[in-house]
Amino acid sequence: MRAVLIVNPNATSTTPAGRDLLAHALESRVKLTVAHTDHRGHAIEIARDAAREGDDMVIVHGGDGTVNEVVNGILGEAGPGSQAPAVGVVPGGSANVFARALGISPDPIEATNQLVDLLSVYRTHKSWRRIGLMDCGERWCVFTAGMGVDGDVVAAVEAQRDKGRKVTASRYIRVAIREMLASARKEPTLTLHLPNRGPVPDVHFAFVSNSSPWTYANTRPVWTNPTTTFETGLGVFATTSMNVWANLGLVRRMVSKKPRIEAKHLIRDDDLPWVRVTSDTPVACQIDGDYVGPRHAMTFTAVPDALGVLAPPAKKPSELQK
Repeated sequence: MRAVLIVNPNATSTTPAGRDLLAHALESRVKLTVAHTDHRGHAIEIARDAAREGDDMVIVHGGDGTVNEVVNGILGEAGPGSQAPAVGVVPGGSANVFARALGISPDPIEATNQLVDLLSVYRTHKSWRRIGLMDCGERWCVFTAGMGVDGDVVAAVEAQRDKGRKVTASRYIRVAIREMLASARKEPTLTLHLPNRGPVPDVHFAFVSNSSPWTYANTRPVWTNPTTTFETGLGVFATTSMNVWANLGLVRRMVSKKPRIEAKHLIRDDDLPWVRVTSDTPVACQIDGDYVGPRHAMTFTAVPDALGVLAPPAKKPSELQK
């Protein structure tokens, strides 16, 4: 089997020793090519070449942004389906939401051992686990997208990163609180469109999920749609109020060990084939934690079995919260 290892050397938790260990472990199992990214979008280019050359898999050692680039590079060249290279992940970022949602350890050494074991399983069964993805029209999304305050938060965090500040969970939370309070003073501009129901106006923000949990606050999972998985349709989580006290109560439910995600001002649904969000004025949009700019409208579509992955078997929704 031929594999390409794509390393983002600037990712939060990658180290030269860890990268060497990973490459050495993989070289004993596959014919390996190692490539390091050196600019934004570079992982798209490398992954596109891997798909074009017929490599069997692409291993990502980096954060969620690098994973998103790799998936977009592969599917932009090969399209969704069995002909595209499978994707494996050894976490190297700060949140690593995609890898953790797949059941991959956030510890790079443990994840490397998992990957080696999964390659052995593949040699026996000759099939990858397949997952659904979210088609956002302009690009593929692997775990979450958002419009409104979610996009504002990501844009503000990226601005801090551009100034050379390290993005930690605590800094992200501080930025999120600031942006939420600022958003509370604004009139809602979003309209939510869902299958088999009328448009829902006066929405402040909308999160669309392809998996669970929505994100992590250090080691604690944050839930919006606990039954949404890579094997189901999409989940949507949107609010019609920015009342601080009402949303604080909602946040408490989102970080609970046994979350019951409900509130009078909350619109939440699961297993949807598509979600569309429109706005009277352009609003901030993010895809997989990457700010993509202001948008008047976005349509998010579930695409089942779009990608092969090196990952443990899927858990049932009831097992995700354990």
